[in-house]
Amino acid sequence: MGIMQGMEKTHQYARCLVLAGGGFRFGYYLGIHAAAEDTGHAPDLLLATCGGAVAAATIARLPDAAARKEWLASRQVHAFLASLQSTARAAPLPMLAGAARRWMRRSSVPLIPDLFDDYLFELPAGLPLPPASGQAAPAVAIVGGKLLFNREEVGQPRGGRALFAETVFGDARVAALASGTPAAAADPRWSDGAIAPVLQVDSAMPLEDAVRTSLSDMFYFRCHQHGASHYTGGVIDLFPIELARRLAASVAMERKGRPDPWLVAPAWRAVLGIDGDARLRAVHGQAADVWIDTQDMAQALRGHGLKKRVRWRENRFRLIAPASYDDYRAQVEAQWQYGYRKGHAAYTGRQLP
Repeated sequence: MGIMQGMEKTHQYARCLVLAGGGFRFGYYLGIHAAAEDTGHAPDLLLATCGGAVAAATIARLPDAAARKEWLASRQVHAFLASLQSTARAAPLPMLAGAARRWMRRSSVPLIPDLFDDYLFELPAGLPLPPASGQAAPAVAIVGGKLLFNREEVGQPRGGRALFAETVFGDARVAALASGTPAAAADPRWSDGAIAPVLQVDSAMPLEDAVRTSLSDMFYFRCHQHGASHYTGGVIDLFPIELARRLAASVAMERKGRPDPWLVAPAWRAVLGIDGDARLRAVHGQAADVWIDTQDMAQALRGHGLKKRVRWRENRFRLIAPASYDDYRAQVEAQWQYGYRKGHAAYTGRQLP
C-alpha cells in the first residue's frame, strides 16, 4: 500500500528516451535526441545503459544539439578515446581461448566470476563529460549492476546464489517511481537466478560515478568501486523497456540487432546467467510508443568507431581510435547523421533523403 501511495504522489515523466548500449559510438545517440527535439518529441527523461550513459550526461549538461555534437567532436574526447590501454589480459591467444570456453560451456555462471582483475582494457580516470552547467535539462537515470560478492569469493562455486542486483541511479523522483519494481534482468524466462529479483534504486551516487559504472562491462573493464561497493555495467539490463514504462507515460527506444552469438551472448550467460536472445525477443515483443530501428548499425557505421585490432608483435588486442583528429571529427559526424536519420524516421514515420 505504501509503495502504491508513493506512486500516486509521484507523477511519471512525460517522455522517456532509452539510450541502450551503443559502445563508444556516442554520437548516434546525440543525433537521435536532436531528431526528437526537432520533431517536437523532446524527452524529459533519459534512461541510459553502457555507452548511452555518456550521451545522456552530455545531453543533460549542454544546452543544445550543436554544443553537444561539438563537445563530442572535441580534442578532449578524442584524447580520451586514444588513451584506452590494453591490459596483460588482452594477449590474443589466452583471450580467444577464454571466449571459446565460454561459447562451449552451456551452463550459466557455475563459478563466481572475476570482475576485479579479469578485464581487457583500462578505463581512464577522467570520463569525457562536460562540466555541469546548472541549466534546466532532462532528468537522467542510469542502469548498472551491484556486485553481491567480494574479491575473496571469486572462483568459488556459485551454488545458485544471486550475484548481482540490478540498480538504477537517478534523482529522488526516479527513485520514488522505481521503488519496489521487479528487476527485469531477473525474469526466469531468460535468467537463471544470478540476479536478485528486486530492482535497487540509488539516488546518492554522483552522475560521473553512475556513468562510469554503466560503462564497466565485464571482460572489457574492471568493475567500478564507489564507497564500499563494487558495480558492473549497464549490460545487466541493456534494454530496460519495463523500467522505462514504469518511469514515463511515453517510451521511445531502439529496435536492436541480436547480440553477437560468438562473444557477447556467451559472456552474458557465463557472468550474468542471461539468455540474451530470449531477453531481446521479449523486449521487441513489448509495446513502445516509438521504435527507432538501428538493427543495421553495425553495418551502417562500420569504420565509424573504435577499431578492434590484434597487434601480434605487441601480443595485444587493442581498441584503436582515429590517429587523425580530422578523421575523428568525420566519425562523429557520421554517427550523428545516422542517429538523426533513424530518429527522424521513427518520430515522423518517414525516411529522410
